[in-house]
Amino acid sequence: MNRCAPAARQVLAMAVMAGTVAVAGAGEEAARIPAIKLYSTPDHHAAFVRGTVPALHKIPTQQFWLSNSVEPWAQNTHPAPRRQYVVPLQGVLEFRVSDGSTFRLVPGTVLLAEDTQGEGHSWKIVSNDKEWVRAYIPMVSENDEFEADK
Repeated sequence: MNRCAPAARQVLAMAVMAGTVAVAGAGEEAARIPAIKLYSTPDHHAAFVRGTVPALHKIPTQQFWLSNSVEPWAQNTHPAPRRQYVVPLQGVLEFRVSDGSTFRLVPGTVLLAEDTQGEGHSWKIVSNDKEWVRAYIPMVSENDEFEADK
């Protein structure tokens, strides 16, 4: 778990600098980080919902890895290969789900990729960044710590 701490601190620091994390004071709710959850619908389509995940809360994990490359299979519509958190460090992406809806994923927002069944999602880089740099953190618990916006 100590291996993830520097990456988690960097993501939290980026979110605080971007103004997307509020630090809780006395009587306030705990700090949360913006998140978007991709999920599979009962009819095997991909959909998404916006929400948050807790800041400064230890989430169980066994491993994580960093990537700045794109594998050929990921360039087409695909389901997530596993339930995982995707933490963007560089690059802005536009994701598309089954009904044609889109959202943008930016550094400071965590993606919960849980659309592991059915057709899945697609994405494309929409920023001027030369590469998409991100951390993948597989989920080891059924509780993904996600709270949908109200």
